[in-house]
Amino acid sequence: MDTRQVDMNQDLGQTVVRRVSDTEMAVTRVFDAPARLVFEAWSNPALFQRWWVPKSLGAALRSCEMDVRTGGTYRLEFAGEGDSSFAFFGRYLDVVPPHRIVWSNDEGPDGAISTVTLVEQDGRTHLTFSEVYPSKAALETSLGGLDAAPEQFTQLDAILVELAG
Repeated sequence: MDTRQVDMNQDLGQTVVRRVSDTEMAVTRVFDAPARLVFEAWSNPALFQRWWVPKSLGAALRSCEMDVRTGGTYRLEFAGEGDSSFAFFGRYLDVVPPHRIVWSNDEGPDGAISTVTLVEQDGRTHLTFSEVYPSKAALETSLGGLDAAPEQFTQLDAILVELAG
């Protein structure tokens, strides 16, 4: 479990993106949903596919394969220009339902280790999504990778309202 302090007083629906260190970026948000529903939206491929790609990007998630368990793998394939596509893939290093998912990003040598931590209090869930890169240069190259998080998390929020209903 991530032992960092969480701010349950963070405004509901406010997405905060910040640089934690030379090698780590983090995004936080409080959702008005229990951790089990937030975890489900991160671990169920049919749900994940509905919110992960920002609508403003205009790209489509062509396929979404996720075996969300420690030792499992994932592969997300996006439609590119014309018939081209690109994929993100890796392994789940640590999965503790409904509190934590840790995965590798194995597309290249500079891939981050990504972690989603969920802390529930009074039916709300504080989510921290962090990416730790192998070097400062690797993080610098990927800066902007979390710029879409506010839109993604707004889309996730809509899914959570549906699941709670």
